[in-house]
Amino acid sequence: MRVVFRHRLATRLWHWINAAAIFILIGSGLGISNAHPRLYWGRYGANFDAAWLELPRFPAWLTIPANYNLALSRRWHLFFAMVLGFGLLAYMMVSLLNRHFARRLRVRREDLSRRNLAADVREHLALRFHDPANPSAYNIFQKLSYIAVIFVLLPLVIFSGIALSPMMNAGFPWLLDLFGGRQSARSIHFLCMVGLTLFTIVHLTLVILAGAINEIRSMITGWWRVPEEPRP
Repeated sequence: MRVVFRHRLATRLWHWINAAAIFILIGSGLGISNAHPRLYWGRYGANFDAAWLELPRFPAWLTIPANYNLALSRRWHLFFAMVLGFGLLAYMMVSLLNRHFARRLRVRREDLSRRNLAADVREHLALRFHDPANPSAYNIFQKLSYIAVIFVLLPLVIFSGIALSPMMNAGFPWLLDLFGGRQSARSIHFLCMVGLTLFTIVHLTLVILAGAINEIRSMITGWWRVPEEPRP
């Protein structure tokens, strides 16, 4: 079986730090949501205002901590928000310097052709997730999803979170205006969390379908065993 080097050290470190941070941020964020499970648009919103979405009260097994404790949920959330933010900044800087983004995430015109997209859909439905000619390369769906997460969802969830901090508002008051008010920033923050959660679920599902042991080992050591192609 052929073995290829697939993930650099910076990618592996960021992957595991990011995974832990997002897991704790989602749990602590759901704990914070339980304090006021209603979302609004604009600058203001309170109990008797019309909410665009009323959230359920999330069970203890989903929240961090497991019992309702708003202060502790906020502390967990703030600490791991800094881990997420500075981790993303470091990863972006390293990936620009070593040209990881240019080499692995660059989307070419032919990648977006109807023929290539249809071929990738067929390959996914057949549970074949790599190109035998270039097994370490990302397919177009991987590229687009990683680009969306790294350059859209993560920056949005970080900056909308900063906009929700009264302390940060003093230094960056323009952030609240950029998001259209505190309640709009809170709604955007929640929607980004939903997007990251859905990405995580799909990502884990594909890891299992592609071979969990091989995929996890490659994200620890960097080396990935290329699955053997079925004989016709």
